[in-house]
Amino acid sequence: MNRRSVIKLVGATALSAPFIRVARAQDATVKIGVVGPRTGLMASGAAVTHFPQFKLWEHEVNARGGLKLKSGQKKVELIEYDDRSQPGETIKAVERLAADKVDFIMPIYGTGYNLAVAPVFDKLGYPQVTQAAVTDQIDTLTKRYPRLFIVQGSTTSYASSAVGVLKTLKDEGKIGNKVAVVNVADAFGIELANAGRPIFQKSGFEIVYDKSYPLGTQDLAPVMKSAKAANPDAFVAWSYPPDTFGLAELAKVEDLNVKAYYSAVAVAFPAFKKKFGSAIENVLGCGGIQDSAEIRDFYKRHKEITGVDADYWASPVYYSMLQMLTQTFESVGAMDREAITAHLKSHTFKTIIGEMDVRKQKLTRYWTVGQWQEGTFQAVAGVGFTDFKPVRLKTGWA
Repeated sequence: MNRRSVIKLVGATALSAPFIRVARAQDATVKIGVVGPRTGLMASGAAVTHFPQFKLWEHEVNARGGLKLKSGQKKVELIEYDDRSQPGETIKAVERLAADKVDFIMPIYGTGYNLAVAPVFDKLGYPQVTQAAVTDQIDTLTKRYPRLFIVQGSTTSYASSAVGVLKTLKDEGKIGNKVAVVNVADAFGIELANAGRPIFQKSGFEIVYDKSYPLGTQDLAPVMKSAKAANPDAFVAWSYPPDTFGLAELAKVEDLNVKAYYSAVAVAFPAFKKKFGSAIENVLGCGGIQDSAEIRDFYKRHKEITGVDADYWASPVYYSMLQMLTQTFESVGAMDREAITAHLKSHTFKTIIGEMDVRKQKLTRYWTVGQWQEGTFQAVAGVGFTDFKPVRLKTGWA
């Protein structure tokens, strides 16, 4: 358990005067719960994408005096728990935050973790605005849980976009039709693999290698060696950060000679660029950005306040989600959970990535595929956007 701040409640025998002072201290802030992996397998990704966004948001809201509510302007107080990359601990942490009587609980990190706590959020009556979650169960889940909002996109949209990029290259005669596909055996990777197989086949690809590996696998060399032996024209990994880095390192070692290389989560991380240097040129992955003055300013402020670089996929979407919530809190004027839910279902919001619309409990615009081009992870495909950079071929790992 890792908490940034703890409000100690007085016991039943405490005098009334100290109790009143504590109550006033509590009323002076809006308590916001944050759950995520500070430790465990998912910690590296959360350290880039998850926790810094809340730190930046807290700083900026408090720097202007706090959230503007009907009861007055109140500063934000983050209460944080480490779920240790274990869904069971995620559930316990959310329940603890509810026991702490926090005013709002922010998104959880990871698809499987968000899905695991959906019934808990619903039972406790908190809106669940997910961020780092990609699933094809959106319609089923949002129908079952009226307070649930999916702010990242569907599995099929990411799979179909990735395959679509490769199909365009194939149809233009730039790559062949043989593809090697691997996936992490987590809810995220399994869903993407299952969604991708029929799309690959329908698009005229032959899957010459198809392998799943457990989350946390330390030795991926057999996977990469077997993928290379299949002699593919393209390589696709539905991967999480540790394996994204591991597979890229092995692709360099094995000199995987493909003209299209795609890996999912963490290709957009600044650390990916730092580790692999120019070898990342033309590598494809989840996310991407489109350049704008608002986006550039966000990256500058993110670095100044958090001390780390934002990624080129989820970070700006996370921040936009926080902009959406800030506008909602202040429009409602209170931390009224039902009113917050109703406002999200009836309004659109101006953010750094453009208009954010979750009125149907799911995001309508998001980037799905990016590619490293001359040092920037450019968006080359997406949903609800039309302006993309042309896709380039991978030309070795030197």
